[in-house]
Amino acid sequence: MAVVLGLGNPGARYARTRHNVGWRVVETLVGRWKARPAEAVPEIQAWEATLPSRTVALLWALSYMNESGRALSAWRERHPLELSELLVVADDVYLPLGMVRLRAGGSSGGHRGLASLEEALGSRDYARLRIGVGEAPAETLREHVLEEFREEEEAAANEAILKAADAVECWAGEGLLAAMNRFNRRVQQEEKP
Repeated sequence: MAVVLGLGNPGARYARTRHNVGWRVVETLVGRWKARPAEAVPEIQAWEATLPSRTVALLWALSYMNESGRALSAWRERHPLELSELLVVADDVYLPLGMVRLRAGGSSGGHRGLASLEEALGSRDYARLRIGVGEAPAETLREHVLEEFREEEEAAANEAILKAADAVECWAGEGLLAAMNRFNRRVQQEEKP
């Protein structure tokens, strides 16, 4: 079974923050795929969708961002998971607002949720989809990711969430390489004047 894990923080206070774009992508896919609630654990909210190509578990880590690895470990105790079948969706302050980028693996880049997952999995070799939420100076980074998008940023943020959902759909149906070729290239073309 393929697994899509959206990172974020639980609670209404964080629902629309920059840090929770991963949750918003999963929420979009739950609706799009008419996913049904699935067996979960206290640290994970889960849905299951049956696609033409395979079954996909859509997950929200209900722990706080910095403990995402603990949440996924609790889920894995009851559900087998191959790292090649995992896609993590997270925010990225080093990508411009609205940009999406898929990678087959790599470092956490300072993202504490990804670092927590690497520690729990004992590996960096899992796919991740990063969504640009806009940059901020290092001294205000924590506050930046816990803020909601400004009104003038909302349209770009919503478009990025839909684009990220499309990328997940491509990953689920055609594989990581196809999704990387389609969505990473599109981003680069959009950047050109």
